[in-house]
Amino acid sequence: MKVAAVQMVSTPRVDDNLRAAERLLAEAAAQGCELAVLPEYFCLMGQRDTDKLGVREAAGDGPIQAFLADAARRHGLWLVGGTLPLVARDADHVRNTCLAFTPQGQLAARYDKIHLFRFDNGRERFDEARVIEPGAQPVSFEFADRSGRRWRIGMSVCYDLRFPELYRQLQADLLLVPSAFTHVTGEAHWEPLLRARAIENLAYVVAPAQGGVHETGRRTWGHSLVADPWGVVVAERADDGEGLAMADIDAARLAQVRRELPALEHRAL
Repeated sequence: MKVAAVQMVSTPRVDDNLRAAERLLAEAAAQGCELAVLPEYFCLMGQRDTDKLGVREAAGDGPIQAFLADAARRHGLWLVGGTLPLVARDADHVRNTCLAFTPQGQLAARYDKIHLFRFDNGRERFDEARVIEPGAQPVSFEFADRSGRRWRIGMSVCYDLRFPELYRQLQADLLLVPSAFTHVTGEAHWEPLLRARAIENLAYVVAPAQGGVHETGRRTWGHSLVADPWGVVVAERADDGEGLAMADIDAARLAQVRRELPALEHRAL
């Protein structure tokens, strides 16, 4: 099964971002991908955290969700929409939500980001909890690829990557990590963390990211990648700017690694 990690440099304008996502999804479909994953905040990288409040949608209703469903159906893709803001329990917060759609445009899974990023090095300050309400439940789903092979897909978002206990619960063949890592944290930790999650879970990892200098002045790390169950990076978008990291996810390779090193069977805690 061929997969695409979609890298973007999203703007403060939803319509522009949806057009950019459409171009990249069309390219992924033309290259024979069955699964495409958009990055965190693919639909909006605002000037302020509170900009998310202005474009939030109710679950199942809104132009961003309609775009994802239509794009999945039109391109015949399993499509995972990085994250978009959905309504929360109060008017001052949103859920940072990742949605998966079938090639028929039907919603297959919803995951609300559990772990909320906070960082302050004296130059950059982030505190997602000011605007985002955390989720509470790990989410995975299954689908059959065009060959009929079934895959268990584990969902996560960005800062979740630092919490390995989440990935143990997912028990997945393929882990998704749509992200918007800062340049500082990404340069230091992005690839080591992704490879670690692949190695310790004996799973493929697909990690699409925001990557470049945004109109707001924020700089994101990018380096969207796919890693195999041995921790080998099999595809990477190393340059800044939008593009695709595409790779074949091999069921035989997954089975081989799990047979030769059955670490998942040896868990004692």
